[in-house]
Amino acid sequence: MAELADTWSQVASTLAAEFSDVPDATQLTRIVVRLGMAGLLGGLLGWEREHAGKAAGVRTHMLVAMGAALFVLVAQQVGIAPADNSRVLQGVIAGVGFLGAGTILKGDAESQVKGLTTAAGIWLTAAIGVAAGLGREATALLSTLLALLVLWAMPAVHAALAGQRKHRPAATTPPHRP
Repeated sequence: MAELADTWSQVASTLAAEFSDVPDATQLTRIVVRLGMAGLLGGLLGWEREHAGKAAGVRTHMLVAMGAALFVLVAQQVGIAPADNSRVLQGVIAGVGFLGAGTILKGDAESQVKGLTTAAGIWLTAAIGVAAGLGREATALLSTLLALLVLWAMPAVHAALAGQRKHRPAATTPPHRP
């Protein structure tokens, strides 16, 4: 019986050591807030894309934002020098660039390119995740709100401008005078 208790004691010690990256409630709260904020904000952008009938939706955007936040958060936790954070950011940006490139489809004609807005949205979602992961939640929130404004307002602005072009009177040239 003492041997079994010793085994469980070793298991408990090992588990405590494995979870030592969360030494207190402050650190746990920081992790939950940053990853939760990244996921929530990514989800908002994903909802807009999904609502617009695009392939990359809520889950994709949430995972991209939380993944980006996790990369920078873990780098901070292990004590990476602030100057070396640029390498972490470069890796996130390059990796997400490949993911976004996968959403771009080109048709037969030169003008038949689809998925550019979704690709840009995935890229921006990663940046928002990075901001949240670095503890810049206000920047992440403001960026999300501005992105939603662009995604919702620009189609209406574009349609209004296109409508104005259709209703303009044709330009007349003055008569030729010798």
